[in-house]
Amino acid sequence: MASEFMSAIMQIAEEKGISKEAVVETVEAALAAAYRKDFAQKEQTIVAVLEPDSEKSRLFVVHKIVDEVEDPLKEMTLAEARKVDPAAEVGGEIREEVFPPAEYGRVAAQTAKQVILQRLREAERNMIFQEYKDKEGEMINGTIQRIEGNVVMVDIGKSTGILFPSEQSRSDRYYSGQRMKFYIVRVDDSIKEPQVLLSRAHPQMIAKLFEMEVPEITAGTVEIKGVAREAGVRSKVAVSSNQDAVDPVGSLVGRRGVRVQAVMAEIGEEKIDIVLWNEDTATYITNALSPAKVREVVLNNETKSALIRVEDDQLSLAIGKAGQNVRLASKLTGWQIEVEKNGAKVEVEAEKPEEEATDMVSSETEISTPETEVVEAAVEPTIEAETEAPAVDTKEEEVPESTNDTTGE
Repeated sequence: MASEFMSAIMQIAEEKGISKEAVVETVEAALAAAYRKDFAQKEQTIVAVLEPDSEKSRLFVVHKIVDEVEDPLKEMTLAEARKVDPAAEVGGEIREEVFPPAEYGRVAAQTAKQVILQRLREAERNMIFQEYKDKEGEMINGTIQRIEGNVVMVDIGKSTGILFPSEQSRSDRYYSGQRMKFYIVRVDDSIKEPQVLLSRAHPQMIAKLFEMEVPEITAGTVEIKGVAREAGVRSKVAVSSNQDAVDPVGSLVGRRGVRVQAVMAEIGEEKIDIVLWNEDTATYITNALSPAKVREVVLNNETKSALIRVEDDQLSLAIGKAGQNVRLASKLTGWQIEVEKNGAKVEVEAEKPEEEATDMVSSETEISTPETEVVEAAVEPTIEAETEAPAVDTKEEEVPESTNDTTGE
């Protein structure tokens, strides 16, 4: 049966969520600090050892073994050390047990209390930091705790996450008590407690949401190659399949659009375009500009830019509202895309692509060709189906069933 002392240690460990060993180490440090305060000299190295079974504590003064002693309170010569331990060697240490001559005083007891509280806080903070550090780049459920100006504080369990304005989706409306999913961007170690930085606008949030809905992604059959996002408005997701029999676009859309609709239910009014990734840059750019039909792609490998030529009736689709379609396609492919009309480049509203948007772009999209290459746009058969079902604005009330869906749903 566990003693009262060990029961108290187990209770503290359970309440704080830290290991029993960490609590024992904390008590040992407190005992050493109390002895040093009342009976030892400041410069001495004191170590306490707690024996849980007997509930006894032993105190030792530690000396380092050196060739030449510079600090007698901390060091000892090899000859002196071998009087205590014949096997002693230079670089080792000698522990001499000491016994408190009297009970600890009030100041020493207060010192021990402060050490215990501080060490427990540190152990708890380190445990929380490591737990959330391991979850960087993952999704987490949280409850809105409070809103301070434009900053949203989120209860995520053992810590409080921070959602800054730059990481908020423009379609979200936040209120206390609201439960939502968040993407963990980064965990910073701070003096008080770890800072868990959350996001509702990160491109990878879309990828993680699809991972939760599409078993083919978890199985490795379907792969998300890239995500470009303007949070709260529109996203483009590039996908590929590692098996010829599996339609990657249809897998993400799901039967009657149930999978993509589940993702959209989490991100609000944001539209999602799902396009087919291709190792050929020209084809990939053509697919990324869907639902517009591209007539010709002119690649400049030196500047990593592409000039797009479309028919007049496809120009507005290619550019999109306020240049959004071509801007997202640029983010997704990693190429600067310009649209040409009647021999002149069309000015597109500038918006710098976020770095995160191209993090997942495959290096295979680069082509080692001459400086400028003119490619007649060749759209794969599955892309034609895309404009009718999967790659249409998924904001539509009803998404037609993908004929290529092999999920068996």
